Amino acid sequence: MTLGSGGSSVVVPRNFRLLEELERGEKGIGDGTVSYGMDDGDDIYMRSWTGTIIGPHNSVHEGRIYQLKLFCDKDYPEKSPTVRFHSRVNMTCVNHETGVVEPKKFGILSNWQREYTMEDILTQLKKEMSAPHNRKLVQPPEGTLF
Repeated sequence: MTLGSGGSSVVVPRNFRLLEELERGEKGIGDGTVSYGMDDGDDIYMRSWTGTIIGPHNSVHEGRIYQLKLFCDKDYPEKSPTVRFHSRVNMTCVNHETGVVEPKKFGILSNWQREYTMEDILTQLKKEMSAPHNRKLVQPPEGTLF
């Protein structure tokens, strides 16, 4: 995120950016089917986050609650966080053994831009669940974890 006027820009420091994301995540997002927050409130580097997605309607994911882990390394937001499903899910962009969202198979991670947020990632994953190639895939039993 950059701020400025008259053609100048100021890069918002990492921790300020993460504090903005934390505040937004705590307030809730949109229709409430996507949320996120810090794993450990004592982590001064704000690296480890938990996300939740409630599966979209008219898909095999409907009504399911998916837990994810997002890890923002020291170079976030210049580089994307690593994203891993904690809940087992069958999606074309998710490694079936580890739950890691594979950047090469998930557009927002492979084409990462500094302006993108964790909210954007979770919202895109929810949309991906509704995509024709994912919405009817047989899913593991609800509640199983990676």
